[in-house]
Amino acid sequence: MSIIKKETVLSQILAQHHILIPIVNRFGIRLGVGDKTIETICEEQDLNIDFILTILNVYLDEDYMPQNKLSQFDLEPIATYFNETIQNYLNSLVPNIEKHLHAFIATSNSQNEELNILQKVFYQFKEELVLHLEKGLKHTGAYPHELLRDIKSILIKHVSGDFNQNLCYAVIFSVGSLESDLIIHNRLKNSILKPKLKELSSSDIVTLQKSISTENHRHLPKKNLLTRRETEILKLIAQGNLNKQIADKLNISINTVLTHRKNILSKTGIKTASGLTLYSISHGLLSPDELKIN
Repeated sequence: MSIIKKETVLSQILAQHHILIPIVNRFGIRLGVGDKTIETICEEQDLNIDFILTILNVYLDEDYMPQNKLSQFDLEPIATYFNETIQNYLNSLVPNIEKHLHAFIATSNSQNEELNILQKVFYQFKEELVLHLEKGLKHTGAYPHELLRDIKSILIKHVSGDFNQNLCYAVIFSVGSLESDLIIHNRLKNSILKPKLKELSSSDIVTLQKSISTENHRHLPKKNLLTRRETEILKLIAQGNLNKQIADKLNISINTVLTHRKNILSKTGIKTASGLTLYSISHGLLSPDELKIN
């Protein structure tokens, strides 16, 4: 495979390799780059061209790792890139999988045990990814791409019964894309970030973490996503109650119920009652027996 060079026209390489679009986004490069070369774009945005070229080439060729250049990279932009990558996972790639997964499960048999297992594995992966992010630069282990492989295996080998084939494909492709990205991310971290961190003391690492994390806490996924009232309404929806029934039971107006439902949709990304039911069960808000209550 040909090596991406500084004189490469970025739009041409992005057209050939769509996988690189989110990668350049992590450096703050947005689409609409015209016919500019990578060198021109890096000069305009004051970016380290050698580091960007290394990252782009590694994504296209797993054997590409110019050891002679690694020592030239400053630590702070490296750490910032790795941090932006995880933020991209949590704010874009993982929600994309979740959206397809919820739609897939909502249109399938809700009693399908394989789908229940699938959802549990996904939330285990999501929780581990959040925990890794919370550790910041102190986290030295690999990110949990094996769990994504398990999700693909369940979908390909074990899901049976009636289900939407197209949505199943969408989940497999989105999971596979993130899995590939995580594998490369782990390899880059071991080759670039970890050797740099070894040069620092513990206090220096803490200082560096603070310098790149100012905005991260604002974006960190909240474990208590819904408010108490939203959770209450979500449970009633999952139990099959209509808006008027919910309003009567909680002694609130229908407009208030609709406002809460809009907030629930915004926070979970789930529109259907069946999808919200699965969400309630997977998050421990309801047991299957409680669904019989009306």
